[in-house]
Amino acid sequence: MASRTYNDAIDTLNTLQTPFAVIEARRKAGIRPDANSVQEMGGYLARIGYSTSSDLRKLNIVHVAGTKGKGSTCAFVDSILSKWHQTKGIPKKVGLFTSPHLIAVRERIRINSRPISEEMFAKYFFEVWDRLESNSTVATDLVEAGTKPIYARYLTLMSYHVYLSEGVDVAIYETGIGGEYDATNVVEQPVVSGISTLGIDHIYVLGDTIDKIAWHKAGILKKGSPGFTVEQVGSAAEVLKKRAEEKGVDLKVLGVDQRLKGVKVRPDANFQKKNATLAIALAETALKKLDQDFKRDETALPRAFVEGVEQVVWRGRCEVKQEDNIIWHVDGAHTVDSLKMAARWFVEETKSEGKGTKVLVFNQQGRSEAVDFLDGLCNTVKNSDPAGQGFQHVIFCTNVTYATTGYKRDFVNHQYNPADIENMTQQRIFAEKWVSLDPTAKILVIPSIEEAINTARGLADTDGKDGSKVQVLITGSLHLVGGALGILEKADAL
Repeated sequence: MASRTYNDAIDTLNTLQTPFAVIEARRKAGIRPDANSVQEMGGYLARIGYSTSSDLRKLNIVHVAGTKGKGSTCAFVDSILSKWHQTKGIPKKVGLFTSPHLIAVRERIRINSRPISEEMFAKYFFEVWDRLESNSTVATDLVEAGTKPIYARYLTLMSYHVYLSEGVDVAIYETGIGGEYDATNVVEQPVVSGISTLGIDHIYVLGDTIDKIAWHKAGILKKGSPGFTVEQVGSAAEVLKKRAEEKGVDLKVLGVDQRLKGVKVRPDANFQKKNATLAIALAETALKKLDQDFKRDETALPRAFVEGVEQVVWRGRCEVKQEDNIIWHVDGAHTVDSLKMAARWFVEETKSEGKGTKVLVFNQQGRSEAVDFLDGLCNTVKNSDPAGQGFQHVIFCTNVTYATTGYKRDFVNHQYNPADIENMTQQRIFAEKWVSLDPTAKILVIPSIEEAINTARGLADTDGKDGSKVQVLITGSLHLVGGALGILEKADAL
């Protein structure tokens, strides 16, 4: 029998990625995900022996969509429910399904806040594979015979199998892209749905206006399931309200929860308080179903909720790491607004360091619109400095992890044009743009994350000799952030 290790599972999973050429052909033909994407997931679930109505209902799914903060919201819900479990033994097991991963694919499927082990991942990966293979001749109205779901959908399918097999009794699901046609939207009756802050992102798939994007995100709202959102910009709020009415959902719009007063939310910013507010409402709704003794306190948060918010761990977001004469600030950000927030956070964190050299490491692969994200990032840092000093050094690198060995297998990505990565095409476009924004900056284009980090360390050796700390902001793609954290911590998973 062929080897079936974790590495074998990842190598096999990588064969399910859609190649760049196919993505480009679909883009040119105007083909986008549609209702068939969700119906197909229902077909694959049936092929591995599960029902979207009865089986998925056992998982008591908390479903979260949004442009900004959906991952943080999911992490808050997971942390709160885990603390409740520690106090009361309810829920028995908490599942958390998110994307993308930072270092290891198995991070996407968590039980009780921890990534499932390599052994568990391999076991369930191949169980799903075998069930699809043994039923491969079965064609339904929903799935063609002999097919398997593509990469992200396979992991979604596998997560249901993992959680049902492992006795998970509440599972938090973050949508991948959008909501209406996202693979996670196969759930017919979530215990509750939540929509975090909306903004412009994934415009090819979701549309180029906030209204179109709001339409997609509202797709996760389901009749018979409570729905919550935070305050949105006018037109997005209207679209969400209309869609909720059409679906017969009472969508509650939440202002910042006053019970958070005195609770240490990190970072101490309004956007994070909105995420925590949404998470509290989602966790409360889930616990009303799971714990018959649970009663909402209108005046104060239960201790488990306070601890859940204050002790949440969500890697790759607003992280600070000290290393000799260099301080790394790591924050994944992939929209105009989130990059401005990352820059503001960096400014606040570095205020006390005075004249330390500021270094930027950035990438956002395969998205031509990302060049327009740089203005806010550059100007936020420049405008906050009394002398108008921005980043003295700016490094643009690809998402290739290592200088000599290339990608860790968990990072292999066939969706980007290999020629663009080889020639650092996108990075050169970024560099050209930055010259126009700040001609005084020293700009480097570098082929790997490892070399970018070593270059920053070299700057610390020269610029940090006067006792000042070199301040580095690593931001942009979560693939960059994950690769960087993996190198900085020499970690296999986060």
